[in-house]
Amino acid sequence: MAGHPFDPLSASELEDATRLVRKSYGSDLKFNVVSLQEPRKTVMRAWLADPKSNPKPPRVADVVVIDNNATVHEGLVDLDQGKVLAWDKLEGEQPIITLEEQQKVEQICREDPEVIKQCEISGMLASDMHKIYCDTWVVGYDERWGISRRLQQALMYYRPTPDSFQYQYALDFCPLYDPDLEQIVHIDIPKVRRPLRKDVPPIGYTPADVQKLGGYRDDMKPIIISQPEGVSFSMNGRELSWQNWKMHVGFNYKEGIVLNNIRWKSRNESEDRGIFYRMSLAEMVVPYAEPEPPHHRKHAFDFGEYGAGYMTNSLALGCDCKGAIHYIDAEVPTRNGGVRLIENAICIHEEDSGILFKHTDFRDDSVVVTRGRKLVIQQIFTAANYEYAIQWIFHQDGTIQPEIKLTGILNTYVQAPGENCDWGTQVYPGVNAHFHQHLFCLRLDANIDDGPNTVYTSDTMASDEPVGSLKNPYGNAFFAKKTKLSTTGQAKTDYDAMTMRSWDIVNDSKINSSSGKPSSYKLVSREVPRLLPKEGSLVWKRAGFARHHVYVTKYRDDQLWPAGRHVPQTSGEPSRGLPEWIGDGSESVENEDVVLWHTFGLTHIPAPEDFPVMPAEPVTLLLRPRHFFDRNPALDVPPSYLTLPSQIEKGERTAAYDATDKMSKPAFGGEEKTIPIVGGGGGCCSKL
Repeated sequence: MAGHPFDPLSASELEDATRLVRKSYGSDLKFNVVSLQEPRKTVMRAWLADPKSNPKPPRVADVVVIDNNATVHEGLVDLDQGKVLAWDKLEGEQPIITLEEQQKVEQICREDPEVIKQCEISGMLASDMHKIYCDTWVVGYDERWGISRRLQQALMYYRPTPDSFQYQYALDFCPLYDPDLEQIVHIDIPKVRRPLRKDVPPIGYTPADVQKLGGYRDDMKPIIISQPEGVSFSMNGRELSWQNWKMHVGFNYKEGIVLNNIRWKSRNESEDRGIFYRMSLAEMVVPYAEPEPPHHRKHAFDFGEYGAGYMTNSLALGCDCKGAIHYIDAEVPTRNGGVRLIENAICIHEEDSGILFKHTDFRDDSVVVTRGRKLVIQQIFTAANYEYAIQWIFHQDGTIQPEIKLTGILNTYVQAPGENCDWGTQVYPGVNAHFHQHLFCLRLDANIDDGPNTVYTSDTMASDEPVGSLKNPYGNAFFAKKTKLSTTGQAKTDYDAMTMRSWDIVNDSKINSSSGKPSSYKLVSREVPRLLPKEGSLVWKRAGFARHHVYVTKYRDDQLWPAGRHVPQTSGEPSRGLPEWIGDGSESVENEDVVLWHTFGLTHIPAPEDFPVMPAEPVTLLLRPRHFFDRNPALDVPPSYLTLPSQIEKGERTAAYDATDKMSKPAFGGEEKTIPIVGGGGGCCSKL
């Protein structure tokens, strides 16, 4: 059994869960989910407060299966007691799509007579069906089929040779696949046919492709990242400690990385302080702009429909992660009830983060400069054509920085010669990349100073007092307006660039001794596009979490995923997840155990520079301590270089503190020059 209640199910626990389910309900079940049911919060908090005296939460597996009649069941299995606790038949819901279901479609398409016929119409030879590839997407919702059968849509491509770039050669039709029948059940064919474009020179990113452009650059010297004394963090199982930070690093099939019990303990404090009970990326939606069927169905929920955990890469040392790296493996179920090992699913490492703080006194050039470092917890998952590098970055000043780097390949469609792209860009002759959005939902289970908490908006506003008035005689007054979000309805809020809106998660009972203001963490997020599909559209109904940038709800066990538990083929009527939890908006979220949900991301208008493979584009936000500390919490980070006015006054030649990097050197050689402290020009080093 696992050592910590937050630990994901181990391989043996996965096997025990499937064995117990099969013993009770038959051996021919297909397993879509076998995952830890997270410990009930009341029990878990009691155990965290006193693990020696309070009972350890039970190990319970959350299981979702499909039987040989295509009926969906879900249940709970108590692994400690070895018995099934609950078992329910689901009506009108479809569970997450597994990797095995996606991989099967390609071969079925190559052998289907109707698909072969459409390939020939598109300009292919029937003998070339082995050159057909497809990215399989969940249908989303199609009123012709509803939820009566489980469906995937195959986005079709041609690959002339094994190393050819298939996304250049999109086909214009879309088969629908039933994984329960393992058959193509329908083919969507556009009214206007667009033949396969073989008339354009090939493009790609292989060495052979790059060689045609002159070859790889040969003017790059190595950059070495070295920690000769090892890393500054430690692991106890999956519990991570780094300087003042402590947390548990979890993982599940849907969200991937889950961080729990995030706490801070300064050196001068006797006890650690709560910040967040749980943090994760809980959902995302990628709506595409092309209205021509079947493209209107393209709005992937990559977490809810496929699972960021299931799609996670095995990370490679020296490329996905550089330096001194600690890896954590992941174990996920297979559809036949086995276990699939994802080696190096998570990497943890430190990076230099530039100047943490610096000040030079212009009077005498006395200086302090302290370089910072950051801790990065990362996973990368591949959703068909796209890659998402998810980083949870922790800084020495108490800041938490979730960051996503988007790369991979654009979703493409064939463009006929002379055709105009109203809803996309021709990124290469014959290749149409549709406009789209990437909207992520961050789930923050707040625990600021161990709660309870309240959320406020903070808007920077000009004073209402007119110029020449007693309170604003020169007209320059402005302030931060705080608005309490007392109910779930009031908490439905959006970013306002005019006021630089941010959101404060506040513990009103913990007052800062310096400012007299309550302890808080501030959400600073400015990459927050609005959901562009119109109100009442299919995407708008299905992705209710994306209608506003921030929601706040009262914590409840199992309210984890803002688009609902089972996302595939939902119609959005009623809207699942956040809209149903919020209801009429009257529930109080003032001084409660609250969860803040934040939707952020980007709108992608493709360009040729994004093709054939995209340079990584970062999307980031900050969670910053405000009135949480009584001074800069990074003062105890050793400075790289420090001189004092009193030293300079005395003419001393040695810095008060010199921890400069002795490996650094002038770029083009030459003699190192010693800079005296007196008149040092604000330099941070004793030598150049």
